[in-house]
Amino acid sequence: MDFKKAIQEYYEREMAAIKRFNLDEINESMNAILDAYNRKGTIYICGNGGSASTASHFQNDFNKGISEYVDKKFNFYCLNDNVATIMAVANDIGYEEVFRFQLRNKITPNDLFIGISGSGNSKNVVNAAEYAKECGAKVVGITGYTGGKLKELADYKMHVDELDMQIDEDLHMTFDHMMMKIFYNYLTKNEITGNNIADTH
Repeated sequence: MDFKKAIQEYYEREMAAIKRFNLDEINESMNAILDAYNRKGTIYICGNGGSASTASHFQNDFNKGISEYVDKKFNFYCLNDNVATIMAVANDIGYEEVFRFQLRNKITPNDLFIGISGSGNSKNVVNAAEYAKECGAKVVGITGYTGGKLKELADYKMHVDELDMQIDEDLHMTFDHMMMKIFYNYLTKNEITGNNIADTH
C-alpha cells in the first residue's frame, strides 16, 4: 500500500491547526506556569487516556528535564500517576471524582491546576478544575475540538482548534516540549538552539 497521500494530508492538517494557535493565550498560560514556579507553588496536572500520558510526560519533563539544570525545582504533581488511589476512588466514590478527591484540602491559592481534555468535557477533569477555582487556584485548560466546559472555565487556555482527537493530542504534546525548551533556555540563560537540553534521552 502507498500511504504517502494520507500521510501528507494528516500533517498538512496538523500544520494548519498550528497556524490557528492563539499565541497570546499560550503565552499567558506559560507565564502562569512560570509564576507558579517562581512562588514555589505546586502545579497539579491530569487527563484521561492519551491525555493521562501527556500529563505524566509534563511532570517528567518539568520535574526532571528542566529541574535537573536549575537550583530551584519545578513542583509538578500528576494526579494520574497513583493507580491505586485512582482505582480506589473510582470504585468507592466514582470515576468522576478521581482527580477532585486528590485535590481536597491540598490545593491552595498559591498553586496552579492544569487540566488536559481533548473534548474539554471530561467530567473528572472539569470537576477538579472547578474545585481548584473554588479554592482560589488558577486553572490552565489544555483542550481540543471547541474547548468544551474546560475552556470556558479556564483562566488560561492552550487550545487546539481541530475536530480530530489524534491531532489534538499530538499538539498537546508539543505544548509540553515547546515549554520545556523555552523555559530551560530562559531559566539557564542559554541561547535557543536545537541541541541544548536532555539530548541523551
